[in-house]
Amino acid sequence: MKTLIFNGSPRKNGDTAGLLKFLTDRLSGEYKIVDAYRCNISPCLDCRYCQKQSGCAVKDEMQEVYEYLKDCDNVLIASPVYFSELTGKMLDVGSRLQTYYCGKRFRKEDSGLKPKKGAVLLVGGGDGKPEKAYETAKTLLRLMNCKDIFEMIGSFHTDALPAKEDTQVLAGVERMLQFFLETRWA
Repeated sequence: MKTLIFNGSPRKNGDTAGLLKFLTDRLSGEYKIVDAYRCNISPCLDCRYCQKQSGCAVKDEMQEVYEYLKDCDNVLIASPVYFSELTGKMLDVGSRLQTYYCGKRFRKEDSGLKPKKGAVLLVGGGDGKPEKAYETAKTLLRLMNCKDIFEMIGSFHTDALPAKEDTQVLAGVERMLQFFLETRWA
């Protein structure tokens, strides 16, 4: 089992990192973490390269992500919620999935990505609402050919209770791990 994890948090030891540590300590198989704040991935430049040909004109670490996406089994998007949305750097990385959208819309091509399962893990301590961030994350997951998306897992009182101490969220992560292990598509 191969899992691709997008970490949209700027904090190395924050709530998102704590939950990802809890998850990766229990995760079966191989995994790759794309750290949106520390990777060398530029946002989409809207150069229109991918409207006519597959791939992306920008050559950076996203090439490794595209390669991993081809045959991974699961994708997780983990992010704090800022202004009721995924973090800006997570959106920058997500914008590079434009090549898959253009493949379907303009080039009329299949993505070449095997079907996978997806999940979303959101954290926050403010008064914003997570629904918009969850919808955006699901859009990104569908672009990566996630055919089955687990219910949102969220810890939204991190100003009072650290996410790694939120027993409901930890139980949700455990259920998500079981979901990732369930039977795959043929």
